[in-house]
Amino acid sequence: MEKQFDFVGRNLFDLDTYSREEIYAILEASKVMKEINLRDYKKLPTLKGKTVCTLFFENSTRTRISFELAASRLSADLVSFSASTSSLAKGESLQDTVYTLNAMGIDLYIIRHTCPGSPQLTHKYSQKPVLNAGDGSHAHPTQALLDIFSIWERLGNLDGMKITIVGDIAHSRVVRSNLIGMKKLGADVTVCAPKTLMPGNMEEVFGCKVEYDLKKALKDADVIMGLRMQFERQTEGLFPSLEEYTKAYVLSKNTIKYAKKDVLIMHPGPMNRGIEILPEIADSKHSVIVEQVANGVAVRMALLFLMLGGKM
Repeated sequence: MEKQFDFVGRNLFDLDTYSREEIYAILEASKVMKEINLRDYKKLPTLKGKTVCTLFFENSTRTRISFELAASRLSADLVSFSASTSSLAKGESLQDTVYTLNAMGIDLYIIRHTCPGSPQLTHKYSQKPVLNAGDGSHAHPTQALLDIFSIWERLGNLDGMKITIVGDIAHSRVVRSNLIGMKKLGADVTVCAPKTLMPGNMEEVFGCKVEYDLKKALKDADVIMGLRMQFERQTEGLFPSLEEYTKAYVLSKNTIKYAKKDVLIMHPGPMNRGIEILPEIADSKHSVIVEQVANGVAVRMALLFLMLGGKM
């Protein structure tokens, strides 16, 4: 008999508090939601009467829109909060903002913030379930789940799969959440970057392999994920020039030939085309980058459904 998990009222700060079995349960629920998204009529009444608030203190396109679509398709009421047009611009604290929203009957918060730990504070002030949509350079668990779902859907499972992640490892919240989830599901993960963009304790903390040579990192890879160069989080020059970085680390026809012939190409977006990935790869038959965006809606629908106790 299949084990049932209770996600109602839980937070998703990162994937470290979710077991392998729970992650697979989320993937199975996401599969159902993706099937619903492929219908002509995509609306479900399952969260009617529930109110979801998106608290975004940082710019976003994919994450915000996919969460808003997810809430809408499950018939939840949506409160879309923007820091730049709120009382925060007048000096109001996060604490008082959450107290105000809570008084209006919010059932679940989705927060993106530049400061790590903001989702935990939001839960402390609200005592309502909180979904982390990205907190600084710390974590981005829903992006990791949609990345994992995209691999799982194509390859069947992650056990023994060789996954190589290339790019700005030091400043990426996506890579941290992905490493936690991918390792729990049995993947063999290698991270690759210049030494200036690679934290010094990756092997010990995440159990991944570290490689500085792109060709060696890509050898026999089943999946390659490129990461965006995060200029906004870099406080100093970490490589001589973009040209030199691209020459050594860009994903191109000449570099992905070291991976398996049927390798999957991924990128969490937004992409800096021509820097970390060339259009010839981003738009190739190997790429599931657009599919990742579609899968994001399904995964976020599944999380809202599970955490708010939706009924089919």
